[in-house]
Amino acid sequence: MTAADFRRLALSLDGVEEYSHAGLPAFRVGGRKFASLASQAQGYGNLMLTPEQQAAFVEEAPKVFLPIPGGWGKMGHTHIRLAANKDVLSGALRTAWKLRVDMNAKTSRKKPRGVVQ
Repeated sequence: MTAADFRRLALSLDGVEEYSHAGLPAFRVGGRKFASLASQAQGYGNLMLTPEQQAAFVEEAPKVFLPIPGGWGKMGHTHIRLAANKDVLSGALRTAWKLRVDMNAKTSRKKPRGVVQ
């Protein structure tokens, strides 16, 4: 797989749009980021997962997944090697997308700040 494949797979998910984040390709659904190609020069795509999801992916395929160094990685942000097979890459992107869709649904139910009823 390549960065172009990552992009194609991300954009095939429902409601996804590509945008530039700090001059690099990123992908969002419902206005919130779930993946990026910020590390494509190093051979990685980036996924926004929970720490628990990240641990499961890393445990199952440590040569494919690794936490992004520092605080971002501790929050679940995860590198995926772009050389991963299509099924692994597609499944991981779908997991990050689904997490973001679910999180968006939870936050959209909350009353907006500053709204007086």
